[in-house]
Amino acid sequence: MRIGWFDRNIKWVFSLPVVLFVLVMMAFPIGYTIRMSFLDWNMSSVKPPEWIGFGNYMHLLSNERFWHTVQITVYFTLSALVIETILGVVVALFFSRQFRGKNAAKTLLILPMVATPVAIALVWMLIFEPTIGLANIALKSVGLPPQVWLGLPSQVIPSLVLIDVWHATPMIAIIVIAGLTTLPADPYESASIDGASAWQKLIYITLPLIRPTILIAALLRLIELLKQFDIIYATTQGGPHYASETLNIYGYILAFQHFKLGAASSLIILFFLLVLSLTIVVTWTRKRLGGDAA
Repeated sequence: MRIGWFDRNIKWVFSLPVVLFVLVMMAFPIGYTIRMSFLDWNMSSVKPPEWIGFGNYMHLLSNERFWHTVQITVYFTLSALVIETILGVVVALFFSRQFRGKNAAKTLLILPMVATPVAIALVWMLIFEPTIGLANIALKSVGLPPQVWLGLPSQVIPSLVLIDVWHATPMIAIIVIAGLTTLPADPYESASIDGASAWQKLIYITLPLIRPTILIAALLRLIELLKQFDIIYATTQGGPHYASETLNIYGYILAFQHFKLGAASSLIILFFLLVLSLTIVVTWTRKRLGGDAA
């Protein structure tokens, strides 16, 4: 029986709508943003867009405020990522044990993930309120002086990290819990026969086996932290004195407050390349570690 053209290419025919959707919804916006990044386009001026090549990129890379936002972004991202990963693994290991009320505790664990970022920001603004906020009330109850929290440049990033840790640690914990449920029982049985302690099982069996899972959770959280916008903008809008102005906040200010679409587009492209590079590095590291573990 002769096979027709449609039957020979049926996999391409059915995948074509998905390919077209990706091109329209992803490739076109990225391509248009790249084009805008080469233009001097200020919507607050009647001057038409002018092609300036890499002028926006050169201006950004020589701009002290841009490098300040890079430092703030790295500081916030790495601080939150390290704390959330460690706490997430600890919480996951705690929930791997059997104890009374485990299901209720799991329900409470995921509650921070249910709320929207803006709602979380508003609640934590009330908690960090310098005069009547619960945070300072708690400090006073143990004899510590009250803090300004979100209103002081030296305290704003640690305060934002605390908010994000409360909000996102459950996500890492849930991913690691899923990884723990797939671990084989044979290594633990052999270790028990050899007289290994619970701590030795954790260090030499559990953690090496769930290392790829931890890296996946950390990669997902890394990308989300780099893209963090809602909580920071709703609480501080990049202040005080640019102390919490990340790349996302700076890009928003350039585009929608200063109306410099060309400069904002070049910043977004640089930011996209940064996220892509970090994703490739972490993915490559995970493959190397996964291969070594195997």
